[in-house]
Amino acid sequence: MKKIIIAIDGHSSTGKSTLARALGEALGYKYISTGDMYRAVTLYFLRHGVPLDDPEAVRQALSQIRLEFETGPNGNRILMNGQDVQDEIRSMEVADMVSQVAAIPEVRREMVRQQRLIGRDKGVVMDGRDIGTVVFPDAELKIFLTASPEVRARRRYEELRAQGMDVSLDEVRRNIEARDRIDSTREDSPLRMADDAVLIDNSKLTPQEQLNRALALARARIEDC
Repeated sequence: MKKIIIAIDGHSSTGKSTLARALGEALGYKYISTGDMYRAVTLYFLRHGVPLDDPEAVRQALSQIRLEFETGPNGNRILMNGQDVQDEIRSMEVADMVSQVAAIPEVRREMVRQQRLIGRDKGVVMDGRDIGTVVFPDAELKIFLTASPEVRARRRYEELRAQGMDVSLDEVRRNIEARDRIDSTREDSPLRMADDAVLIDNSKLTPQEQLNRALALARARIEDC
């Protein structure tokens, strides 16, 4: 059976990674969270004090970052220079800065280059902000996820609290609003829904209901290929 590329884009905290991971498992496809890639770069910049307004410093830092994905008993994990940083990249410190880092043209160009290499053999589900518009504009299936800001803030808040982080719902809501604003207005690859994407509002959907919809779409596209 022919393999396809599935691009899942959408706002922060809409459950893109949850859907992409489940869809990849159901289809036997590779799952890649591009958001985790940008978070890992952000973590590196924070650790090394990289000035975001210095293009040369950014380029030098990017040349020192090697990102890999590893699948094991604990699911998909991202490694930065051989170190598992999956848990560290979920911190509020990283969340507060990731959209600024992702808006840097040098960062986006390098991540897009790596993402295209990963998906060149197809059979991949990739989620992010610009997968269907920039990374893989010819992807056979594009899904755009959305949900109300209130639902997204509550989901993210509960996720962080479950990880033992001391955050308030208002703090999380402000972070989401700021990320939406930056993601949608940046000059390089702004967040937008591709013209041929399928919109799924999961404000009132369970993860299984969401997966069922996406699976039906994917199987129909695979059959058409």
